[in-house]
Amino acid sequence: MSVESDCKALIDKTINTFGRIDILINNAGISMRALFCDLELEVIRRLMDVNFWGTVYCTKYAEEHVRKQKGSIVGIISIAGYQGLPGRTGYSASKYAIRGFLETVRIENLKTGMHVLVAAPGFTSSNIRYTALTADGSKQGSTPRAEKNMMSAEYCAYRIYVAIRRRKRSLILTTQGKLAVLLNKLVPKLVDRASYKLMESEPDSPLLRYKKD
Repeated sequence: MSVESDCKALIDKTINTFGRIDILINNAGISMRALFCDLELEVIRRLMDVNFWGTVYCTKYAEEHVRKQKGSIVGIISIAGYQGLPGRTGYSASKYAIRGFLETVRIENLKTGMHVLVAAPGFTSSNIRYTALTADGSKQGSTPRAEKNMMSAEYCAYRIYVAIRRRKRSLILTTQGKLAVLLNKLVPKLVDRASYKLMESEPDSPLLRYKKD
């Protein structure tokens, strides 16, 4: 996803095989877990290359075809695209960037009939935390969260499918996620503290460094 020519080849092969694209779902992504002060900048570059630029590349080469079908372009972000998550600077930055990019694409296509959805699932049980990058770019290899208590990937996909059918402009999933986005508008300082406390409570949280200091 970080290679423009590969993304173009994916879209070209789809058109050559099926002759059309009705829906593009930009779902590829990687995460990270480290304090910014400890983070090698190459980690943020890798996240932006996959998460943001991968979305830009695929959207660029698919947009014309999706527009012809008056179809849908979907971007999968995160609550981290609405509220910064401590210890996830690169991840939050990439998700904010995707949201801004696709919201602008939506506005540009107000008169074309093409639909754009930005979906923020919240914590979903997946392998993204196992492959999250640490401060030096190595893979985390484990998850700091209780995956079994999270929303399933299958349920998340179903809710996104329904949102596409209804041509919604945005989708925020989980009660926790909806509350975080709402309260971030009303009482942002409170949400900052809540986000810090949530991330600090994770096993081996990088934020514990500051507690020790």
